[in-house]
Amino acid sequence: MSFGLHILFLFFFFISHPLIKSSSPHTFAANSGTPSKSEPLKGLCLEKIGNGSYLSMVPHPDGSNRAFLANLQGKIWLASIPDEGSNGILEFDESKPFLDISDNILFDSSHGLMGIAFHPNFAHNGRFFLSYTCDQTKNLGCSGRCACNTNVNCDPSKLGSDDAGVLPCQYHAVVAEFTVNGTASEPSLAESGNPLEVRRIFTMGVPYRGGHAGQILFGPEDGYLYLMIADGSNRDDPYNLAQNKKSLLGKILRIDVDNLPSTKEINNQGLWGNYSIPRDNPYFADKELEPEIWALGFRNPWRCSFDSKRPSYFLCGDSGQDQYEEIDVVMKGGNYGWRVYEGPFLFHPSESPGGNTSASSIHPIFPVLGYTHSEIDNISGSASIVGGYFYRSITDPCMYGRYLYTDLYGVCALVGTERPESSGNFTKAKISSTCAHDSPMQCSFVQGSSTPQLGTTKPL
Repeated sequence: MSFGLHILFLFFFFISHPLIKSSSPHTFAANSGTPSKSEPLKGLCLEKIGNGSYLSMVPHPDGSNRAFLANLQGKIWLASIPDEGSNGILEFDESKPFLDISDNILFDSSHGLMGIAFHPNFAHNGRFFLSYTCDQTKNLGCSGRCACNTNVNCDPSKLGSDDAGVLPCQYHAVVAEFTVNGTASEPSLAESGNPLEVRRIFTMGVPYRGGHAGQILFGPEDGYLYLMIADGSNRDDPYNLAQNKKSLLGKILRIDVDNLPSTKEINNQGLWGNYSIPRDNPYFADKELEPEIWALGFRNPWRCSFDSKRPSYFLCGDSGQDQYEEIDVVMKGGNYGWRVYEGPFLFHPSESPGGNTSASSIHPIFPVLGYTHSEIDNISGSASIVGGYFYRSITDPCMYGRYLYTDLYGVCALVGTERPESSGNFTKAKISSTCAHDSPMQCSFVQGSSTPQLGTTKPL
């Protein structure tokens, strides 16, 4: 499951970046500590960070204590965070966003402004990139090729509209480039962004109404843009597109946004927009396959990150369908199994007009962390993973070097411990929690249980 993740994700983001704390809405403070790996985990203290729902939080590229907050509706705010240990506070004005593109996007619980990434050379060029969803029946300029096409043996005319009346490829996944306003010589001083797109980088019509993921990240070592794309289906990936190397659905893509292609290159390579292909992409030389693909076999890669200490260590959460949620170490050309596998289990779709891929024909890379849905909720079976980060702050010595993540329905933080480092051998645990007298969340004990019952909030 993948809907309604934005409120929980913001809350989790601040857990994993605990230099930011808050005691009142939109007010934050800082603390410090000393890193250590030897101490065992005994629990985690959560503090309220403010009200509102924000999908993304991105540090300012200039290295200052500022960050950008973005919500699904299409607004971005610039916030200033006090120096660590200063006990200072931060307040930001929601009425004055850094950028507002809400008129250009489709917003609901699974669609909207999905990602924000700043160019590695932002301090000199002021370039940043947004990933969002648009509706071609409502948003001006929302158009492009449909991912359900003859190249992948998919006919959109046979799909029909869904129960909400949404037609195949009515919704489009978009990546666009923007710049800051003014201060051409010092973009880092800009207090607002220009809402007019510089160029449309990528556009793809998605076959179904299901979420398309959409997070974007620049690789810390190579400077290329990574784009996370879900399988585009509501259930079962019926056309098996996550395993089809002629489709970009169910993939992690890697593209070059600095070297612009010619019209001839776009047409010859069948590109989905205004970008180039890195020559070391795994399928760069194969004209029959999609050269943008970096890794495949994902259902819905939801929140990925590069380890700040080991920049080549790239972890992604992948939200499952019926039985398993997973965290994967993503590698060049890796196949992560969906929909041959859901996690470590063979998957059997209820329908398969696009055919099946045999388990013996692939070499899947299985998750390094994961859990069954019953481990989260053994009654309804609801679960939806939210990928996280390796904790590299000095605030909490016991947490240093561990991977923090969570689940929409789990009402808890999860931690993965890798021993030895870089081995890929992880153990997982829930971080224990209890009630404080001044808890900002509804918090009460259930009779006969040592674990508190915490309320959660998600969009309707």
